[in-house]
Amino acid sequence: MELDEAFGLVGEFGPRQRRLTAFLVLLQVFVAFQSMLILIVGAVPEYHIDQEEIPTSKEALAKHIKFANNFTSIVTEWYLIKHEAYKVSLASSLYFAGLLIGNIMFGPLSDRLGRKPVYMSGLFFDVIFGYISAFAPSYEIFAISRFFVGITNGGMSLVSFVLTQEYVGKSFWALTGSLTNVTFAVGIAVYALLGYCIREWRFLAFVSNSPGLFFLLLSFMLPESPRWLYSQGRSAEAEKVLLSIALGNGKERIAVKLKQCAGAVKKDNSASSVLNLVQHPVLRWRTVILMYIWYVCSLVYYGLTLNAGELGGNLYLNVALYGLVEIPAFPLCMFFIEKPWSGRRKSTTAFLIFAGFACIFTIFLPENTGEFFFSPTLLALYGKFTKCWLRCLFNDLQIGWHFGSLCSLYEVSWAICTIYDLWHHGVISWFPDSSASRNS
Repeated sequence: MELDEAFGLVGEFGPRQRRLTAFLVLLQVFVAFQSMLILIVGAVPEYHIDQEEIPTSKEALAKHIKFANNFTSIVTEWYLIKHEAYKVSLASSLYFAGLLIGNIMFGPLSDRLGRKPVYMSGLFFDVIFGYISAFAPSYEIFAISRFFVGITNGGMSLVSFVLTQEYVGKSFWALTGSLTNVTFAVGIAVYALLGYCIREWRFLAFVSNSPGLFFLLLSFMLPESPRWLYSQGRSAEAEKVLLSIALGNGKERIAVKLKQCAGAVKKDNSASSVLNLVQHPVLRWRTVILMYIWYVCSLVYYGLTLNAGELGGNLYLNVALYGLVEIPAFPLCMFFIEKPWSGRRKSTTAFLIFAGFACIFTIFLPENTGEFFFSPTLLALYGKFTKCWLRCLFNDLQIGWHFGSLCSLYEVSWAICTIYDLWHHGVISWFPDSSASRNS
């Protein structure tokens, strides 16, 4: 039988698969902790310098500066203000540069070596470098560790996302992909709560990294992806995994006998996949359009999220709201894309227009309008809500492209889109921020 027939026999989303999916979906809380760590760990508290001339050395600056006592951060630890303020943005840029490398590296590695070993290795080093960040004795070590956290966190989360799809039947791919995004949003809000409760940055970084150790230990019980085993021609091993899933689903007396996979992965298929993206005119233009839309959505998404610490008001509430606003977007996405009168193309167009106007109007509104529903912050939240909807839609589009095809166009296009997705972090992070206005 074909693999999809076997999933229909053992169950597409039975109790065993729901447990596996729930575990990997909850992992996104840890991924969110690491992704948003710099929002609170790199926050700038109010401070006062008791002389007009700014000292150039850290030792002299330490004698003349007084930070507010409401929280600590890498700014208060290493005096990253004035001419040193760029180092906070540099640490953020290094993380996203590592994320880019990890996304490009881990996909081909998981295709070659298997999903589980690559995922486990990434999670192991993610935890190790996360603890190095928490106990870094200097800024340089902190920044370098954040770079390696980006590599391992980005690559590991990519492979875990693929696993959530490959454990279940194809009719549940959109659901599991959306649940992954929802849990990431919840993770942002939980991280804000942790930051509110833990005001010492090293302890906050330690606690935020510790769930990764819990997930690492439990990950040893995960099976290898049956879809990957089947694609590699290892049908007997794929049958064993499917039988264990069937047993967990309460189906004991079934027999699974897979046909040999005719589309086994070839060593040179990645080169042909790259050429396919540019050789066919329709595919070429669609790729360019999707790259641009993905880039714009990510530019707004991360630009608004990473700017949460710069908004007026309560830092922790702002970070939490920027996470919670994403949650309603995903069930709405599932609703609209399944309706024949809306579909993917019409929904994407309508929500892009809505998000664009919401973000543009923030430029023309004063900061203190006195109207809650037309404040710049709320309009920015409207824009982020819509961008989250579009990111959910992109996951659905990419999942369908990947598993509906025998070639690896998904990995290639995803890597290219990720380059556009992450390049803007090097731009955003170097924009002048408002932290300079906090001194006196």
